[in-house]
Amino acid sequence: EKVTYNKEKVSAWCAQIVDQCLKDLSKLEKPFKYIVTCIIMQRNGAPLHTAATAYWDTKTDGLCSMQVGS
Repeated sequence: EKVTYNKEKVSAWCAQIVDQCLKDLSKLEKPFKYIVTCIIMQRNGAPLHTAATAYWDTKTDGLCSMQVGS
């Protein structure tokens, strides 16, 4: 769905996206802990650089990253 960027709505959009992701993940009924984050920014040609660190067991833990849009 195409939506025009509105900085006043970004916080609510992120909350809705994270909430829906967590609801969908819980339906999988897997014995996992999930961390869900959401970044929404205006597409204006400026780059976005992010970094994250986590300590985990590389034998049992993992990461999934997804980009929507271009």
